[in-house]
Amino acid sequence: MSISGDQNNPYNQPQSHPYGQVPAPQNPVPAQQNPYAQQAPPQAPAAGYGYPASGVPAAPLGAPGAPDGAGRGMSGWLWAIGGAVAASAIWGSVLFATGGFSSEPSPDLAGYGYSSDLCADTSMAPFENGDFKTKANTGTASKNTNPQHSGAQQASLDTMWCNISLEKENASSSDYSSTWLYNTATLHKKTDPAPEFADGYRSYEKQDASVGYRVEAVPGLGDEAFLVTRKDDGSTSSGSYVILGVRDGWMTYQSTWSSYASSRSSTKPPTADEVATMLKTSATETLKRLQNSRSR
Repeated sequence: MSISGDQNNPYNQPQSHPYGQVPAPQNPVPAQQNPYAQQAPPQAPAAGYGYPASGVPAAPLGAPGAPDGAGRGMSGWLWAIGGAVAASAIWGSVLFATGGFSSEPSPDLAGYGYSSDLCADTSMAPFENGDFKTKANTGTASKNTNPQHSGAQQASLDTMWCNISLEKENASSSDYSSTWLYNTATLHKKTDPAPEFADGYRSYEKQDASVGYRVEAVPGLGDEAFLVTRKDDGSTSSGSYVILGVRDGWMTYQSTWSSYASSRSSTKPPTADEVATMLKTSATETLKRLQNSRSR
């Protein structure tokens, strides 16, 4: 009778005898079966004989050497991976929906809001203290109203502007003079204005023209601010032209003063330094109001 070995257990294979073939026993006596004897429970095969050791994950279903029943553990493993993939897909869709994967920077508007009437938010107290008042309307047409304001809300920019014609208190009707205050405010919602802001005002000093300008930084206003003053051109008329530019986050603000008076005028326009003080004082209060505006 030949001895058949377990194909999965190399130690159960028939071993060659060093002294030759062992003869089969004569008339082997079969073992008597005892119906009352209890059979010992089958022992789990020892680790290292084709089975994983305790605590070692079973091989994936279908892999070489995977024991029977590994499919049950594999099913849970696949469910775990499937759940992780599904969760990743859901989280990715949320990020796309909320702009988490967007390369566009988020605008820093520093708390400023859009105002439909910048003139209403412009602080006039410093100019009134300098003996200026808003000139009365000269007609009923919209182009003759004073002050004038406008604005627009767009995808990339919110823009606001205010134009005010001023005159000296108790000025004579025969005086030939003109004074304007022009304010603008812009909320940049797509592009950070910081990299170009300073150069925009410094460029006044680079102009090759008969009129020169002086540019100086102004501390204490926004993230950065600049004052541009026209130098005296030596003409027979007197006047002043001063620009104040402020950037606070992605908000930019500019206040421009332009005044002219003939040499025969009974009123004397303020000096550039006096105008600069009025512009800075007005801007400080106006910007506070814009931070509190809510699309009004």
